[in-house]
Amino acid sequence: MSQQQPIRYGDVFPAVTGELAREAVAPRDAAMMQTAENQTQKGGPAATMQSAADRNEQAGLVGHGQASPVPGVQAVIETDIPGRRIITESVGGQVVGGFTAPGPLDTGAPVTGSPAATRARDVVTVGEALEAAALSAVNKPVDRRDAAAVQAAEMMATGLSETLPGGVAAQAQSAAVWNERTAPASQKTTLGDVLTDATAKMAADKAVTREDAEKVAAAELRNDPCLTAHPTGVAASVAAAASVRLWRGGGVDPPPFPLAHR
Repeated sequence: MSQQQPIRYGDVFPAVTGELAREAVAPRDAAMMQTAENQTQKGGPAATMQSAADRNEQAGLVGHGQASPVPGVQAVIETDIPGRRIITESVGGQVVGGFTAPGPLDTGAPVTGSPAATRARDVVTVGEALEAAALSAVNKPVDRRDAAAVQAAEMMATGLSETLPGGVAAQAQSAAVWNERTAPASQKTTLGDVLTDATAKMAADKAVTREDAEKVAAAELRNDPCLTAHPTGVAASVAAAASVRLWRGGGVDPPPFPLAHR
């Protein structure tokens, strides 16, 4: 059976939404992502996009030199935390994948200091994802959408339905209120100020799941008047952490192409 419809971004990247989700994956999109990655990760976004684009081209649904109008520039953002490097890959401002690589201080030993001490090194916790946001958006003043995202992340980590006094979420909320009342940018509290050492400020921690990432993203979007998330902010970092299992952990296969019937 021939392929009747092109494979779209929403088919291969379930977390992608909006106009991008409806766009066909085109050959130039895949080529740009592969260039951004430099070295394609097995089962990663570039490989997934290339497979989808090849099927679309073979079915005559896209041209060889075609690019989708929405994706624009693909980006690979590297964020270093002690012993770990988190690589976030995005298309059109939406995170489509991520993985971890050993950092300068990585000894290969199990992670300690959290309930997940025996987990594999390529699993990222909520606290570590927040610390990654502290580095990737270090100078961003904390606003209400950031505070809401941090609150959701802390609740996912602790399993509690309330903000803990003195915790990282409480600090983010205080920072957002302070920033609204403070005019000079130099006096505003940033994500770097609040989220550095986030793991140590949390009562509990856990490995990030896709469900966690979706709830954090929803919290950030609900509290933004334009319904947009910061490209390197809290939700983006948590989404990248959740993507680690998809792209690097457990031998998970690349996403299927449900519309690609040959």
